[in-house]
Amino acid sequence: MKYSRELRVGILAVITIFLIYFGFNFLKGINIFSSTNTYYGNYKAIKGLTEQSPVYVKGYKVGLVDKIRYDFRKDESFVVEFSINKDIALPKGTELALIQDGLLGGAALQLNIPVTDSKDVYARRDTLPTVVVPGLMDNLQEGLLSQLSTAVERLDTLIYNVNSQLEGDYLKSTLQNVDRISADLKVASADIKRVMENDMPGIVEDAKGAMSGMNKVVSNVEDVDIAATIDKVDKVVAELQQFSAALNSKDGTIGLLMNDDKLYNNINETVQSVDSLVVDLKAHPKRYINISVFGNKKDK
Repeated sequence: MKYSRELRVGILAVITIFLIYFGFNFLKGINIFSSTNTYYGNYKAIKGLTEQSPVYVKGYKVGLVDKIRYDFRKDESFVVEFSINKDIALPKGTELALIQDGLLGGAALQLNIPVTDSKDVYARRDTLPTVVVPGLMDNLQEGLLSQLSTAVERLDTLIYNVNSQLEGDYLKSTLQNVDRISADLKVASADIKRVMENDMPGIVEDAKGAMSGMNKVVSNVEDVDIAATIDKVDKVVAELQQFSAALNSKDGTIGLLMNDDKLYNNINETVQSVDSLVVDLKAHPKRYINISVFGNKKDK
């Protein structure tokens, strides 16, 4: 059976269109032979999200963004339509997260599916709750850029203060103080040099003499018989101990005087009697000495 030229051209055109459509969708990551479910999500801002952006579950690509519709009169201006593989069920509690995709500012969707045994799932074309996950650039803008702004403000204040000091008399007075300190250092250096040249030799000679005297003292100390000296000291200490023991003993006179109260009292009474006798002797000597050239007379 022969086909006409027009029929062959038509079939070839259909095959070419199909291949182009299949290849185009394949390059976009769409599998036209698998069925999908479509869902929606609402956002205030989409931060670089575009149609054909990927949809991930734990880093694995499961779908694409189909359409993005917007109405800037609403608070949640963007309605994102996306499709995922039909065999993925989304239980209630699943969140549609807008995440950063790469370091160049691209965006993607991520399904945060909870671990649950619940059979309550979202139906096709349901609207999922959405969240926005800050990316690296967002953290840099919020953290690093704010710190950089503060650092720039402080640097500006520092430069202003430095300029104020340079424009006033502070720098001039500081330089004058530096000049005076330099002059004082020169004078001090000259004094030190003069001392080193004139006085230091005499000081060194005196130090040498003192060291010589110390050497002699050390030599004399080395010549002393330290052992004999220590023996003598021990003997003196032993004699002092014996003397102390004799004083404390009641056998000797000194020990009795120190330790026997009766003996001390008797001696004290004797001394007092002798003292009274001496006083009476001075007052009435004739009572005790009776010497007369002419005869004995009684002292009245």
